[in-house]
Amino acid sequence: MARPNGLNIADRAPAQEVSNPLEDIDVSEKGRKDGEVIALDKRLYMQFMAFGGCTNVERLISALEAAQVQGALYTDINDPQGVALVTYSEDPDYFLGEMRNFFNLPPFNELTPKPEYTMLGRTYAIGYESDLHETLISRPRSRVIDPKLPWVIWYPLRRAGSFEQLSQQEQNVILGEHGGIGRAFGRVGLGYDIRLACHGLDKHDNDFVIALLGPELHPLSSIVQRMRKTKQTSLHLERLGPFFVGKVAWQSTLKDEA
Repeated sequence: MARPNGLNIADRAPAQEVSNPLEDIDVSEKGRKDGEVIALDKRLYMQFMAFGGCTNVERLISALEAAQVQGALYTDINDPQGVALVTYSEDPDYFLGEMRNFFNLPPFNELTPKPEYTMLGRTYAIGYESDLHETLISRPRSRVIDPKLPWVIWYPLRRAGSFEQLSQQEQNVILGEHGGIGRAFGRVGLGYDIRLACHGLDKHDNDFVIALLGPELHPLSSIVQRMRKTKQTSLHLERLGPFFVGKVAWQSTLKDEA
């Protein structure tokens, strides 16, 4: 059928399909090995819960061992009846199932929760890691249960919007300065970290959960002190803390992987 302009309907160019941006979304973690991008769609979730009113730590340890909980129990240096428990799993349902039931039974349901210290985060890759399973699963898990790292400082942080307005190159320089301090302490065995992303997982809208772990407390405090001078902390952080400072009272042993 001819139209007034002389073109047939059949001659019209086909309409372009509208692409769905969701089809291009890839939520797997990225790394790089031998010059090639690698990916792994796995991550470890960690939850930190603090409590008061504990007068018998051994009762808690017995319950943790009986339930075969994976994680670590800390005593709080700033509260003589304070404790905290960090647990981990690749499946977030673990915290709503097994751990929810566990916390609602004695002796933990007899404690006083400290919700201001509650933290939930997930491991993540930056993009240069050559072994993603080590970065996302093995290393953070092993640091939680390493008996050579009994002292800990756990805290959340939120970056300021000014950081997100910087170019990627500027961000990389700032993060390199910040991360270099942690790596320097790690090389001499004085302190290590666990970095978790908590975007949309934190009731206070924090961005990250950080754990500093080491054989002694003073170097961990020194890491925080030195990082105060970096551009990220001095110019591009909206808030830090609250800080939980404690020492391991109990650690689980690593379960065999399937």
